[in-house]
Amino acid sequence: MELQAKDLMTTDVETVNPDDEVSHVLTRLAQAHFTGFPVVEEPETETETSGGYRARGELVGVVTQRDLVEIFQPSDRTLWIPVGLPPFLETVEYAIDLSWDELDTELDLAKHAGRPVREIMTEDVLTVTPDASLDDVLDVLAADERDVNRVPVVEDGQLVGIVTRQDVLLAIREERRGP
Repeated sequence: MELQAKDLMTTDVETVNPDDEVSHVLTRLAQAHFTGFPVVEEPETETETSGGYRARGELVGVVTQRDLVEIFQPSDRTLWIPVGLPPFLETVEYAIDLSWDELDTELDLAKHAGRPVREIMTEDVLTVTPDASLDDVLDVLAADERDVNRVPVVEDGQLVGIVTRQDVLLAIREERRGP
């Protein structure tokens, strides 16, 4: 049986609301073990999709570490440094800009902290459905034009899960090992 997104996805997805302030999202991101959140318009009451999945809300965008850095430091002055040292399995990206001094950074933080996430989120989100094949998920994760680490899984316009690169690697490893 071929693996599908529903076999790989995590259904307990942390999300943010489009009206959440940038400062709130930055705080949550600093405490998270990942680099972005799906942005959803949450339903008034808990609902299920036609496939029986718990709907987390309508997916309207994603906000990532990179989106947040971009509002504080223009991309032409930002240097992304991937750091991955044993025993860590994942790399951590640090963004630095040596041309900014502390006062500039503090003023910029204060200026943008109250902005709603809807103003900075990426609205054109690459997604898959629960029945998407492993190859479909890999196509999104390997897209050259975007650096996608997570693929939202959407059914009937509602976020029902998320598949990470780590999820795919673990599934491939288990499949190769056999029963």
